[in-house]
Amino acid sequence: MATRQVRDDRPVHVKKNRRALWDIGNIASIPKVPGGKIDRPLTRNFRAKFLENAHKKQTNLDKASVLDGALPKKPEAVKDNKKVTYSSVLNARSKAASSKTLDIDSVDKDNDLAAVEYVEDIYTFYKQVENESKPQMYMETQPEINEKMRSILIDWLVDVHAKLDLSPETLYLTVNIIDRFLSLKPLPRRELQLLGVSALLIASKYEEIWPPQVNDLVYVTDNSYSDKQILAMEKTILGTLEWYLTVPTQYVFLVRFTKAAGDLGDDPEMENMVHFLAELGMMDYDTLKFSPSLLAASAVFNARCFLNKTPAWTDTLKFHTGYSGPQLMECSKVLAETHSRVGEEGKLHAVFNKYSKPERCVVALLSPAKSPLSVLFEENIERIRQTLCNVVLGSDL
Repeated sequence: MATRQVRDDRPVHVKKNRRALWDIGNIASIPKVPGGKIDRPLTRNFRAKFLENAHKKQTNLDKASVLDGALPKKPEAVKDNKKVTYSSVLNARSKAASSKTLDIDSVDKDNDLAAVEYVEDIYTFYKQVENESKPQMYMETQPEINEKMRSILIDWLVDVHAKLDLSPETLYLTVNIIDRFLSLKPLPRRELQLLGVSALLIASKYEEIWPPQVNDLVYVTDNSYSDKQILAMEKTILGTLEWYLTVPTQYVFLVRFTKAAGDLGDDPEMENMVHFLAELGMMDYDTLKFSPSLLAASAVFNARCFLNKTPAWTDTLKFHTGYSGPQLMECSKVLAETHSRVGEEGKLHAVFNKYSKPERCVVALLSPAKSPLSVLFEENIERIRQTLCNVVLGSDL
């Protein structure tokens, strides 16, 4: 039988070598690549290389400025015949804040990537929309899943996340996806781990430059699920969440609030303690009733109390977080109770082991200096005393 020829009137440039894009994260090998594998550098190494190149570029600019005189100034934007510069924006923000509030972005005024002109607007928007993507308390709608199972799943994901060397953003987004899915749809107990590993795949594709392959995730589940099952669950999750993945997780607030505490990069012990408490809290189902920003602020507050930082809650932190000390009391109490139980709940040791390492300043092994509730009580008493001195008596007691 003769084969009927189909006429193709497409342009030559469309016909030539026209292929669908390969999904790097979902295949084990790629044609025409030696060994069928791709050299997939880790995201963190890529970032380190990027920062190293940026540092070399800045060093060369500094040398040029010494040899040739001052570098040319950056053009200033003109609006309504008035000069609008980085300095003017920062000065206006400083005047608007309290006299005791520090401008935490002044050190980044020459860093274009810090976006100091509108970083406050970004976090104002995060605060406005954070509750739209906040999971609901869902255990009453899950007949086969309980709080203990959720904690075991997240503990396992923390361990897998560390072994794959993924970014912190990926971990927080993974847990957000899991909780939002369970808020909307009942799940059989046998598919809970499948949900976790598929959520990790989605979050990795969203946050990482080089996400793990599906075969890697099949391996970490000890072949409990096939690659087809993981990809099928991935589609189910995305359909249930209506592809809504751009959400302000707790991590974005942790970065900003730690900077407001004056400890970002300057005090690694403090920074690791904040993330240790935040990840411990993430495993506790009761924390779902709090907003991401409140959880982040409470983690910073508890860490400062833990390490005996005084005052525990500054005017700068109050200004940038939007929370006063008393507003943190309920959430801080939950985090403190979760921390007091660390290492006592069977096999849930992933977070504890992660932050017991020297590169994490072994913060999991430190003993707390003061409890958050006692610090709040002491600071309230001191505030009342100062008010009485200044307003009523007009002198020191």
